[in-house]
Parts: sequence; C-alpha cells; structure tokens
Amino acid sequence: MKMFKPSDLKAFLEECGVGAKKGLSQHFLIDGNIIQKILATAHVAPQDEVLEIGPGPGALTQALLEKGARVTAVEMDPIFGRALERLQVDDRLRIIVQDFLAFPLHDYLKDKRCKVIANLPYHITTPILTLLLPLYPQIESTTVMVQKEFAERMMAKTRTPAYSHLTLFVQFYSAVKDHFPVSRNCFYPRPKVDSTVVHCKLHSPLLKNPGPFFQLTRTAFGHRRKMLRASLKEMYSPLTIEEALEKIGHSLRSRPEELTLDDFLSFYDVLQSKMKS
Repeated sequence: MKMFKPSDLKAFLEECGVGAKKGLSQHFLIDGNIIQKILATAHVAPQDEVLEIGPGPGALTQALLEKGARVTAVEMDPIFGRALERLQVDDRLRIIVQDFLAFPLHDYLKDKRCKVIANLPYHITTPILTLLLPLYPQIESTTVMVQKEFAERMMAKTRTPAYSHLTLFVQFYSAVKDHFPVSRNCFYPRPKVDSTVVHCKLHSPLLKNPGPFFQLTRTAFGHRRKMLRASLKEMYSPLTIEEALEKIGHSLRSRPEELTLDDFLSFYDVLQSKMKS
C-alpha cells in the first residue's frame, strides 16, 4: 500500500478504525510527487540519519526507507505508531510513540548527526522550531512543511508585514536554502490553507549567549509600529538607543522592520558596550 494514494489511505484508515484528528492538526499528504520533492529538497541519501516528526500513516516514512535512510519516527498517535511497524526494513526504522515536545531530543542526538523532516502540526510549529534550530551541528538541516503564512514569516524581507522576531530567529540559526509551495488539495482531509516546504541549513549561532539579544528583538517587534527609541525604552534610555542607531548608520526614527539581522546584531553590540561603559 502507498499512503499517498487516496484509495490506499482511506482503506488503511478504515482498517485501523481511525480518521484524521482535528485536535492534532492531522492532514495526510496524498501526492507522491510532493513526497519525492521533499526527499530531493532535503538531499536524502542512503544511510542518512533522519528524524521524522509526526509521520502519521507513514507515506513519507516509506519513501525515506526506500531511499535507504535510517529513520527515527516520533508519532504521538499510538494507533499510527503501531501501524508504522509494517514498514520495518533491516532495523532502519525506530518508532517512538510520544509527543515530540516531550521527546528526549538531546539524548537522541548525543552520538548522531541527523536531518529533520516533518509535516509540522500547525498549532505547535513555533515551539518545535524553537527546539530544533539551535541544535547545530547535531542537526544538519530541517526540511519542514508549514502553513504558507508561517513560511512567509520565516523568509520575510525587511520592510514587509511578515518580517518579525521569528524571521530573525530563523536567520540567526540557519539559512533558508530552498522552498516550494504545496496546495491544500494535496492533503486529506483538505485543510483550509496552503502550505510551504522550507529547507533550512543550520549553522553555528551568531552569539554565545543569545538570550538577551532575542529579548531585544522580541521587545522591539512587540511594538513594531513604534520607533525603536519608544519600543525599547524599558530596556535602554532613549538617548542610548539614539546613539546606538546613529553608530550603526540608521535614522533615529527607525522602526524594527527596517533593521536587518546584521543591523540588529550591530545595534545590540553597541547597546551592550554602552551599558558597560
């Protein structure tokens, strides 16, 4: 059976006595071409270690195994978890029935370098990416299917409505190397929105202690329509902010959406140096 074929998928679901669970954002991919495109985008090769999140009925899992990869599949639904055992090949499939947010990720990565591939549940996309992106070099890349609107925020340019703290977080830890759209018609049941597959190549973090930097960007974008000297006044004096903006070559009236990641890093560095002086 091929789970990307609607007839096979519906027969499988009927045999298991289950359907898609709305509470788990379950929408199953029914387009074999998209599955092959995901494998190509993720550059999956034989013997690659792949961490798959939310495999569901296993359409992508099956394709990964056929490609020769070693797969750890983390599935929250126990029925789907048990059903994945039918795909076991040469002990290359490890099945974990668990909420991924409770999965001991650091233990799993202790002696591995892996690629992450996932059709992320819409309601927990942000917390999952927050966990994954800082984990270079153990995680080499993430190839994730997300809502189109979320993908736009991941890849946004400055001075656009989608540009946000999330954009800076993604760029801080990775580079978006590829992406492609996926129509809502490629899923069963059909979701209300289109999706996008985004491939991120992870790299070393740009600061050793990024916490205060992200506090700065979160605060700035928490008041995105305000000038930085107003939105950050609880963290720094307006004069300090103006001096820092001038030092990095930006207008004293700059708003957060006008600064690139490099600008924010320079801005942060100047602010920190002024606080120490």
